[in-house]
Amino acid sequence: MSNKSYFGGIAEGLKTLATGMKITWKEYFTPKSTEQYPENRKTTLHVAKRHRGRLVMLRNDDGAVKCTACTLCEKTCPNGTIKITSQMVTTEEGKKKRQLVDYQYDLGDCMFCQLCVNACNFGAIEFTNDFENSTFERESLVLHLDKEEYKSSLPNILDGGAPLTIGKFNTKTK
Repeated sequence: MSNKSYFGGIAEGLKTLATGMKITWKEYFTPKSTEQYPENRKTTLHVAKRHRGRLVMLRNDDGAVKCTACTLCEKTCPNGTIKITSQMVTTEEGKKKRQLVDYQYDLGDCMFCQLCVNACNFGAIEFTNDFENSTFERESLVLHLDKEEYKSSLPNILDGGAPLTIGKFNTKTK
């Protein structure tokens, strides 16, 4: 049971109502930023640099993948998005070494948690902010990262695109 009187409860209710209305009216008059998509995607589209849109495999200066097939990223993935196939090979010194055969990444199942990137000790994978991944076939969302060379879908999207302007419609007028 509450210690408040009948009128004290009404006053408390009005106080919380006024607080909620204050927040609502403040938000109503705050300038908004609207992206007109797809019309502006090559000119004024802004995407945050930290946006996780797609996993890509990084390469050395000579073009070889940095992945050593240690399978740490595969083990840390919570829903089995990454599947690594590797084989043991013998180097010219006679040592056995694990070699990457296939790095399969299912973009359709990925929940973009970045646990795989954090687990990679070799800096072999990272997320880019490229977000245009839509397709009509689910099978085309299964990517073989070690076999493909990543190309950005939009100009300067990896740098964040166009600068963000708050309170102005971010669209090109005709």
